[in-house]
Amino acid sequence: MSPAVATRLTEEQVWTWLADVPDPEIPVISVVDLGIVRAVRIEGEAVSVTITPTYSGCPAMQVIDEAVRAALREHGVGNVTIVTQLSPAWTTDWMSDAGKARLKGYGIAPPAQQVIDISGLRGGLAAAVSRRAAPPPVVACPYCGSTHTELTSQFGSTPCKALYKCRDCREPFDYFKCH
Repeated sequence: MSPAVATRLTEEQVWTWLADVPDPEIPVISVVDLGIVRAVRIEGEAVSVTITPTYSGCPAMQVIDEAVRAALREHGVGNVTIVTQLSPAWTTDWMSDAGKARLKGYGIAPPAQQVIDISGLRGGLAAAVSRRAAPPPVVACPYCGSTHTELTSQFGSTPCKALYKCRDCREPFDYFKCH
């Protein structure tokens, strides 16, 4: 990093640069709006970026790592460390409202509900498993807005999405599953 960059570099500036890094699977949403960038830390001339994958086997993480490094190099930051943090696990609750709006504009229905934290339930996971399954979410069509939709396949174009069909406009669409 050049001395001029080092003296004026702030975490806020790094976050701004990272907000321009698109997700490789859904290029309309940035890695910041997706909520996988968890932290930015600057120590001298070094920048550390903590990321959490959308799921532990996400094949896009290497591409995201390289894109983050490239974005920072473009701004004169050469000493970059990427820290992958698996816990707590990523959740769709971390997505920004702007990111959810971009998904909808791109033809992907954003998550229709928030993740429910079951860790505090009496009996923990056993209590949660023994409860009745929650009803499926009401998913609005990103094209016409109708909630008259049906699940076609539990898996869409990527493992984090399901395939739905609108019964009104008849368009198929991906739904970004809540997790």
